[in-house]
Amino acid sequence: MKSLRIKPLLFAALAAFAALPAFAAELSPQVVAVRDRWAEVKYEVPAEKRDAAFEALAKQAETARTAAPRDAGALIWEGIVLASWAGEKGGLGALGLVKKARKDFEAALAVEPTALDGSAYTSLGSLYYQVPGWPVGFGDDDKAREMLAKGLALNPDGIDSNYFLADFLRDQEDYAGAEKALLKALAAPARPGRERADAGRRAEAQALLKQVREELASR
Repeated sequence: MKSLRIKPLLFAALAAFAALPAFAAELSPQVVAVRDRWAEVKYEVPAEKRDAAFEALAKQAETARTAAPRDAGALIWEGIVLASWAGEKGGLGALGLVKKARKDFEAALAVEPTALDGSAYTSLGSLYYQVPGWPVGFGDDDKAREMLAKGLALNPDGIDSNYFLADFLRDQEDYAGAEKALLKALAAPARPGRERADAGRRAEAQALLKQVREELASR
């Protein structure tokens, strides 16, 4: 059984996750505000203040989702915020948050599976491999692979879809596959209006690529 290793998502990205320009117009101003604040909290707020910042942002995301309960974008971004907050908390206290995040992603898939270029699939996949399995949590590597593959099919050149696939493959000790996905993530096109998120995710991808290449060199 895996140890409880819940990392911040975009994890989304989980942004994940983040809308590309084709979907940017579909996000309400309230959801855009959540998306942009998420990137600020994840990549710029000091570590000791991040837990409280994500807690406040979770309330903001809940308000946006409550105002439009059938809005896939609002559901996805609430899930991303909750998963990111869980990553800050860590331990058993994070399980309730990731369970709520999973419900949001599943609800988004029921409404519109292709929303935000499949970010709900990528986000859900990232939960499945980072959360421990039964009896502690709902983690499942087979489901993670399936969800990440679906997200990648909808966004084959995306930074988040490739980054989270790479992180999963690294977790599976498929270092060659992880390297390939990371190089694709680093070559992903810039997302207008998402400069902060792009810079943060690229830094994460570069750090992960360094680890992966060290593993490859040691073999």
